[in-house]
Amino acid sequence: MPSIKAGITVSLTGPFLSLGRQALAGLQAWAEDTNRYGGLTVGSRCDPVEIVCHDDAGASGRAFGAAHRLLSEAGVDLLFGPYSTILTGAVAQVADEYGQVLWNQGGAHVSHLPGRRVVSILTVAREYLSGLPGLVKQADPTAGSFGIVRCSAGAFPLHVSTGFREGALSLGFNQVFDLKFPPDQADFSVLAEQATQENPDLLLAVGRIEHDLAMARALASRWHSGGRPKATAVVATPISRFREELGDAVEGFIGPSQWEPPENEKTGSPPDPWFGPTGAEVMASLRRVSAGSLPVDYPMIQAYAAGLVAQRCLQEAGTLDPQVLWETAGKLDFRTFFGRFKIDPESGRQVGRSVQLVQWQQGRKVVIWPLELRQGEILLY
Repeated sequence: MPSIKAGITVSLTGPFLSLGRQALAGLQAWAEDTNRYGGLTVGSRCDPVEIVCHDDAGASGRAFGAAHRLLSEAGVDLLFGPYSTILTGAVAQVADEYGQVLWNQGGAHVSHLPGRRVVSILTVAREYLSGLPGLVKQADPTAGSFGIVRCSAGAFPLHVSTGFREGALSLGFNQVFDLKFPPDQADFSVLAEQATQENPDLLLAVGRIEHDLAMARALASRWHSGGRPKATAVVATPISRFREELGDAVEGFIGPSQWEPPENEKTGSPPDPWFGPTGAEVMASLRRVSAGSLPVDYPMIQAYAAGLVAQRCLQEAGTLDPQVLWETAGKLDFRTFFGRFKIDPESGRQVGRSVQLVQWQQGRKVVIWPLELRQGEILLY
């Protein structure tokens, strides 16, 4: 039986190893679930989906080459992007060269250029923490200062911090520092000391996963003697590893999450127009595929969601033709377990959903924003 090949460049080695493995597992779980129910519907046919992957080693040059091999040698029908904005940007160039659609599941700030067919399911990085200053201000009207500690390299830290800064300044917050560190930074004790001495009401730290973990540990070690901001946001906060490495010191940290499992998911038929399984069903599939060897964090979840989006577009388009798929994606407006899918038809940028803000409270993640998904109030210090 012929199959539809879904290809992905993924970090099976290198700096994004753990996140890349999760992304691959999420796409594999989607494929298994899809095949269990007959495969992908394209016009009058229903064919199984086959996952083909190449290691990008967490390097943009390797991602570029891997994407070329997927399209020219493996002959994949659907091309999914890797985890990481910089790697996705490299793969987007290849997709453009071949006239293919790139189903972007892991690049939160990929440049959406005219003429490129990049379908993004993630809220853009600039909006990750733009709502946090307003949430803090609502809880404590006296809060009025903020500081930023960010990696000096890469588009992702820049755009997360820019959106956060703009949101804070618009509410009258005063910026007291903007500290930058190089990508090879390992010791964050001095930066944590500087940030603590400035005593901002609101603090953001953003870099790569390793940076975020090290900075959070350095900050927490200084808070025992006072000087803790009213609210501290670290982008890696929602992942399981953050909790594992910080232990009890995780308390109070805030971060952005593309999706969190609903506490009390309603039974019965999902709202219309809905496509695919419920959140509880997806989580069960992801746990089955990961088999306890991988944490079920957002990279796994959003890769599964990207598979569903491509599946829905294929079903509606009735063809694998890239131009028809691109036009179809730009017209659709529907919901999956991951939330609303709607893109700007010109750029492919996701406009239908927003991130959630979570905070560690008494050893568990609590969704504190947006209002309709809130599981508890923000705790300030």
